[in-house]
Amino acid sequence: MNTASKLLSGFALAILAAAGVQAETYHGVVKVTSTQTRAAVRAEGVVAARSGDQFSDVAGQGVASIASSVERASVRSQGIVAARSANPYAEGYGQGVTRVESPVDRASVRIQARAAARGDRLAI
Repeated sequence: MNTASKLLSGFALAILAAAGVQAETYHGVVKVTSTQTRAAVRAEGVVAARSGDQFSDVAGQGVASIASSVERASVRSQGIVAARSANPYAEGYGQGVTRVESPVDRASVRIQARAAARGDRLAI
């Protein structure tokens, strides 16, 4: 009896699941009919693009002005100095130019590089 009730409940669940499953039907390509001309739609698009984001927190407030006690030329010169200076976030910042001492002659390295670029074999 226990097995029969389990089978019966299993069949009942299978029937409910099968009844609940429905496939989505395809209705073809939906044709859009508009009463506006292309020029009117384009004009609305231009207005919408220039109006900004209506859903932002500052929509409609315009450009915010910031009161500053520093002159524009001073801020500009500080920016130029900062742009031309070394990267403070780089590894080894403030240590100056690193000089590498090598026992190999620079001219011989250049000759080897040119020979390797041409495909010549070097005498090692």
